[in-house]
Amino acid sequence: MPNRFSKTFFWLIAIAFVFAGQGCAGPVSPISAETSTSQATTAFVPASPTPITPTPTVQLETASPTALPVFTPDIISVTAVNGNLFIRRGPGLGYNPIAVLAKGESVTALARDPLTRWLQVSIPGQAGKTGWVSIQTNYSLINGDVMKLPDILPTEWPVGAYLRNCTNHQMIVKPGDTLIPPVSGYPDNEVAIYPGRYSVYDYDLSGQPEVLVVDLREGVEIDIRVDGSGERRKCP
Repeated sequence: MPNRFSKTFFWLIAIAFVFAGQGCAGPVSPISAETSTSQATTAFVPASPTPITPTPTVQLETASPTALPVFTPDIISVTAVNGNLFIRRGPGLGYNPIAVLAKGESVTALARDPLTRWLQVSIPGQAGKTGWVSIQTNYSLINGDVMKLPDILPTEWPVGAYLRNCTNHQMIVKPGDTLIPPVSGYPDNEVAIYPGRYSVYDYDLSGQPEVLVVDLREGVEIDIRVDGSGERRKCP
């Protein structure tokens, strides 16, 4: 009986110690579902967007196409000054006048003769027609550098024009002051004169009266048959 009681008492003491140990232990924290996992889960926090500063757009200047210089040939012209100016069919006084450049009128120069004494020009009012003017006279004024013009040779040569004095008086021809001997001075009473318009005066009479006005053309011979006194004669 005492052994049975001793065993029972021993177990009661042991159970009392067990409960006493549990009562001294700290409170047990409840196990949550989150901590029961073997790997902790890190909460995802979205990153704040970095503000983008707009880059200013650089406007590239488009170069405008540079206009090419327009070549303008030098315009060379001739103006009639101090009076009218003959335009001849060739570069020389031996050619017929074919037009007149009126005082103050200008024409465009197209070419020059090899000696640069005459210029080929457009004839006013005659489209496509050309002639020649002298630049060695006080009646022409040149505008521009004539040496920039091409030089050309005439394709035709002038044909002679003549005045013959059939009177017994000396005659003087103007313009030019050409003196023609009387008929007795044959053959010198016939002289070559450049084509053009002339007045003939009796050189031997006082006042030198005018006896003839002629328009002399290439290849033509004109006789002077009357003197300043009215006497008429024929050439032998």
